[in-house]
Amino acid sequence: MRIVKLITIRTVLVIGMALVIFSVVGCAGSPQMQAKLDAATGQYLFVDGDKPVLQYNYATVQPPEGYLEKVNPNNLKYAAPRSNYIHPVYGPQGEELTLDWSHDHPHHRGIYWAWPEVQYLGKTYDLHALQNVFARPTGKVKTHNGNDYAEIQAKNRWLWDDKTPIVDETATIRVWLASEKGRYIDLTYKFVPLVEGVTLARRVTKAYGGLNIRLAAIKDMKLNHHADDADAQVRAAWQSATGIWNGGTKPAVFAVFEKKNNAEYPGDYVEYPNLPWFQPTFPRSGTRFELKKDKPLVLRYRVWIRSGETPTDAEYRQEWNKYQAAK
Repeated sequence: MRIVKLITIRTVLVIGMALVIFSVVGCAGSPQMQAKLDAATGQYLFVDGDKPVLQYNYATVQPPEGYLEKVNPNNLKYAAPRSNYIHPVYGPQGEELTLDWSHDHPHHRGIYWAWPEVQYLGKTYDLHALQNVFARPTGKVKTHNGNDYAEIQAKNRWLWDDKTPIVDETATIRVWLASEKGRYIDLTYKFVPLVEGVTLARRVTKAYGGLNIRLAAIKDMKLNHHADDADAQVRAAWQSATGIWNGGTKPAVFAVFEKKNNAEYPGDYVEYPNLPWFQPTFPRSGTRFELKKDKPLVLRYRVWIRSGETPTDAEYRQEWNKYQAAK
């Protein structure tokens, strides 16, 4: 009996130790970078350990409580439910760098990819301002969690009059582990038309449209844009905002780079400092880009976020080169 008891006690101790070791290893082995689904809201939160980095709003977002009462009646039609955009993006100090549900432009929504002039069947609808054509989630989502990066690949479908499918879109968001250089957020968008004759254009074909970025208010803001001369052998281009965002006490940098193999690279630069807003546009001024079934449109960008003052041109160029070399 004593031998049996000793064996039983030893077995319990071994199992207990194994569970403790398994628990420790399991925690230590959890990916540093994760894209977590909030089952209650349908949104995806990217985290670096326990630190939030950004939220991808995949499911439809309704206006906040009490918001509509504060919007100019003439702008209420733009305060439409929206999905398929990034907000908030968090800075190095946890400050919110982007803005959603602004009172001046209710359709502005953090980082989003949309055009104010989508033409089909002789009509022009506004994906940018959420009028008559919408990017709706399909529920088809793939995620990757790892120690280097977390990624989500989400499929959306553009619906004409919110019912007729015209474009399949795949949005891929990759968030990298932060380093002493800052953090990279890589964005890839693929657009495949389901029908013939869909064209994209900027507002009156020459203003804003493409990758849209509405920032939160910035103290001591500086907007920066650079594009090498058109005849440069390797033409680098970038744009950025720097300053102190609400919730932070130190300056931060929010920069955007385009892949040089994007169609019609580089995009024109558009800024509205009073909002604040800046973006690389697509397509070229004065044109309409027709989507082709046999040649999907793919646009790629990198957002670079770091703490500190405005980088030098040499630092921007180094980061541009690094992005071009990345797969």
